[in-house]
Amino acid sequence: MKGIQGRFPPAWLDELRSRADIVQVVSSYVQLKRNGHRYWGLCPFHNEKTASFSVDQEHQLYYCFGCKAGGSVIQFVMEMERLDFQEAVRLLADRLHMPLPEMKEDPDYERRKSQRERLLGANKLAAQFYHKTLFEKEGEDVLRYLKKRGLDDSTIRKFGLGAAPEGWDTLTKYLLKEGYSLDELHACGLTVVKEKKAYDMFRGRAIFPIIDLNGAILGFGGRAMGEAMPKYLNTQDTPVFNKRLGVYAANLLKKTRNLNRVVLVEGYMDVVALSQFGVEGVVATLGTSLTPEQARFIKRFAPQVFIAYDGDNAGQQAILRGLTIFQAEAIPAKVLVMPDKLDPDEFIRRDGLEAFLGLVPLSAARYRMLKKQEEFDLSTEDGRVEFAKACALILKDVAEPVELENHLNYLSIQTGFSREVLLAQMGLTQAPKQKHIYTPPRERYEKTARTTESVKTQQMLLSLMATGKLKSEVITPDRFTDSSLRALAEGLQNGESPASLIEMQEPENRAAIANILMTKSQLDRDSVLKMAQDCLNRLNILSLEERMEELKAALAAAPAGEKPAMVNEIVALQQRLNQLKSAAK
Repeated sequence: MKGIQGRFPPAWLDELRSRADIVQVVSSYVQLKRNGHRYWGLCPFHNEKTASFSVDQEHQLYYCFGCKAGGSVIQFVMEMERLDFQEAVRLLADRLHMPLPEMKEDPDYERRKSQRERLLGANKLAAQFYHKTLFEKEGEDVLRYLKKRGLDDSTIRKFGLGAAPEGWDTLTKYLLKEGYSLDELHACGLTVVKEKKAYDMFRGRAIFPIIDLNGAILGFGGRAMGEAMPKYLNTQDTPVFNKRLGVYAANLLKKTRNLNRVVLVEGYMDVVALSQFGVEGVVATLGTSLTPEQARFIKRFAPQVFIAYDGDNAGQQAILRGLTIFQAEAIPAKVLVMPDKLDPDEFIRRDGLEAFLGLVPLSAARYRMLKKQEEFDLSTEDGRVEFAKACALILKDVAEPVELENHLNYLSIQTGFSREVLLAQMGLTQAPKQKHIYTPPRERYEKTARTTESVKTQQMLLSLMATGKLKSEVITPDRFTDSSLRALAEGLQNGESPASLIEMQEPENRAAIANILMTKSQLDRDSVLKMAQDCLNRLNILSLEERMEELKAALAAAPAGEKPAMVNEIVALQQRLNQLKSAAK
């Protein structure tokens, strides 16, 4: 098991889970009804009409029998709020007014927390001020610009767009009157203080508030009107804002469920325009090139990313850098190439939603190959040779055999080299073999089925252990032949809660384990003990049957001198099997 609990002490996390009653937490998102010892509702993670989402209050776990989502109360908050583990813990602790462990060791924590709340408050007032100004005389130029770009009032309100007035210190004076100090306004990047003079950071610009997952306004992007430079101005890093960590429109990304891809664009206007046309899951970086932190953030929301940067040369080079970052973070990424070197905003306004959705996503390898092709003259032999060599290096990173075959066919057509020659250039004598699930021969079928039954029986034993109604000596971890189940059994025997064990698993395993550990807690101790004894008896039977099959398979080829002993063992095993099966009836 791999721990993800960071610096939070296990005892403190146990207390947090006990205070954060999972039924109350889930009920704030999902309407639940009690049925038996569980609560049921419509799953928030997939569309359904019949409730298959269950919550076990006793063990503080949830599980959906439809989409197989499951875990602890912390995992639920992570999924609903699109947070990482530490962020979800902090959110729960804040809701419960439960001090974080770090507060005890950091006397400056309260001051920083208070400062953060003050700076976020100033940003919120500033956003309201900018939005109000947009519809007043001082915002006429900005509003005219936004309307010219095709934005309607609904979209403007959705993104909270605004206008910064031309005056040098209009916003600063307003916020000072609202009780904020000059130091605070400078700290959150709204006011510039230079040579004892203070003036607004944003003046005469269209304003794009940068909002986090929880709706807090962290900073702003400002687009200049006319020929003023720089064209885009962004809030610098502050105590509440780090441009490397988040993305623009993160708050809207959080609200969109079941996305199959995130569309990553360069500019704020690209996000706003695509959104108005109905494209979901669109975000932009915050005035910087894509960072690994942003890539990992995006990964929370969808299984893959479509990069839709501007069609100019700078945008295309940025795509190559982005592909490298996504590859390093093991995030599948494809490329949407904008026709005629347009921006996504320009393209969708010119050709419409259907044309945008009709763009064919290029795989990372194919896009890199196309960019490489621009560097060589394929009408010459040298050009074809060098292009083939360059693409061979690109294709070494392609793991899927079908995708590799497709690229090899394309490269062969472009260069005239055979598939075998190209594979040799890559250092391969043949295409990588596709992995197959091993299907056992007919004579081994019974053993395979027996192994499956053994694992299911061990899962039931683990579930019975999780009830807490068995003495520790009834089921010991050595009864588990499956190593992952044995590790969980050891955790339960050591007094760890099912919720804490789930949180220590890899994300892809948590739901399955939650399903195992969500026990039938309405059973009394005698019933639980009887079920455990039945499971242990069944495991003994399966073990004896497996040993008998091994002996029978080896008997024919065994030396003559060893056969009598083997036959005697088979007879003894059969007698023991008969006894166990009789006891099980």
